[in-house]
Amino acid sequence: MNWQALALSVKLAFVVSVVLFVIGMPIAYWIAYSRWRWKFLVESVVALPLVLPPTVLGFYLLVAMGPRSPLGRLWLRAFGHSLSFTFEGLVVASLIYSLPFTVQPFAAAFRSVDQQLAQASATLGVSRLLTFARVTVPLSYAGIITGLVLSFAHTLGEFGVVLMVGGNIPGVTRTVSIDIYDQVQSLNYVSANQTALLLLAVSFLTLSVVYAVNRKVWAL
Repeated sequence: MNWQALALSVKLAFVVSVVLFVIGMPIAYWIAYSRWRWKFLVESVVALPLVLPPTVLGFYLLVAMGPRSPLGRLWLRAFGHSLSFTFEGLVVASLIYSLPFTVQPFAAAFRSVDQQLAQASATLGVSRLLTFARVTVPLSYAGIITGLVLSFAHTLGEFGVVLMVGGNIPGVTRTVSIDIYDQVQSLNYVSANQTALLLLAVSFLTLSVVYAVNRKVWAL
């Protein structure tokens, strides 16, 4: 088993989950409570990675990160190297690819909170931000945990987008899913099977956690 690729994948999934938690909260809050007529357009953009082929998304992300793009030129000027085929490029691509797996559970959880509780908090003079932190978030913990777990697991098993944006550079962009592909191409089925079984176990554990949290199996 390629422990270097596994460690890189875990690192990528952790970084992406943390960043998505930070940026996903305000996006999900706006989607849940905004009354803007054209809100569905924003929801469609957020959900687009769910239906877009990974190779298509990866191609456009690769072009957007290239040295001729505004983002690529800005990154090159700031850090002296291209954003594509780097770990940072994988993070940017994974953020976009896993965004709906975080935002949608968050937004669904926020919608399920009784707004009378928030209104009661407001009548007591509590600010909207504190009401969100003290009322909405605690009552939405199941959806928040679901979003974080799903985004972590989804990032951990990415293949198409990661391969398009990061390539296959050992120690830099070779993730565990790409390593499995390499092992199969080399007819090393034993090693590929070991790594695949590990990802299978992680996927099963992820779904078990999500269903357990949503159904509150520990509650009497």
